[in-house]
Amino acid sequence: MAHKGKHEESKAKSVGSALVRSPDQSQLDFEIDFFGAILERCPDYVDVLRVQGNNLTLKGRFAEGMQIDKRLVLLRPADALAHYNLACSFSLLKKSDPALKTLRRAIELGYRDFRYMKEDRDLDFIRHDPRFRQLLREFEK
Repeated sequence: MAHKGKHEESKAKSVGSALVRSPDQSQLDFEIDFFGAILERCPDYVDVLRVQGNNLTLKGRFAEGMQIDKRLVLLRPADALAHYNLACSFSLLKKSDPALKTLRRAIELGYRDFRYMKEDRDLDFIRHDPRFRQLLREFEK
């Protein structure tokens, strides 16, 4: 996870005393609470949705992360990265058919980091599926 700069830290402090990280709260938990509060007020804030989806996935809250990814795909239907992240969420939840379908859509929309796809731990569940290998062969050309 990227280190937050002073600008982001000052924004967190300016939100109010309700969101002050307690000494026993992890940075990840704080960010989930912080960005969740922003999304309560601005539910379609795409940049915050992306961060929140990633944070929920890092925390192992895959179903909640998938809901965020679904919202991002609805808000940005032509966004290859949004589709890729949704495919990862489906894979993490062991849903191979929608994972492969959504991964195909991500590639069709322009996602082309095939090397990363072959190593991304989020795709472990579908990596040995013959349809995954076929998909890569089809588009890597």
